[in-house]
Amino acid sequence: MPRPLVRTNQTFIVLSVILAVVTHFYWILLLPILAGLSGILFEKNFIILIAKRFLKKKTSEYVLEDKSDLRFNQIIATVLLSASLISSITNHPILAIIFAAFVFLAASIALSGFCIGCWIHSQLRQYKYRRQVKKGLH
Repeated sequence: MPRPLVRTNQTFIVLSVILAVVTHFYWILLLPILAGLSGILFEKNFIILIAKRFLKKKTSEYVLEDKSDLRFNQIIATVLLSASLISSITNHPILAIIFAAFVFLAASIALSGFCIGCWIHSQLRQYKYRRQVKKGLH
């Protein structure tokens, strides 16, 4: 996936979280949650589909992001944003802020150049690989 589309999605998430926390209207999180779910389930994130119309070059001319990392990150973000919304609905505002803050921080740091979710995903893959190798040796 072209990096500008990934950045657009991250920016949308960051802005949604800021707006939700500042206004205490956590229903705003439904937008990135639904975009995330549509991307996870149908590979059609509507934020990315809208942003794609504004690309100036061919998709192949952009730096591409790893699809499996993007999916992993989207699952985590969608789960945490959902937890934030549910916490808000069930009158647990501190939890709502904490879950939203995790996503905000991860997306903000990713926008500045380091993808925490990608690093976690890489560590998880290495762990699984080492376990498989260890099983094969016994």
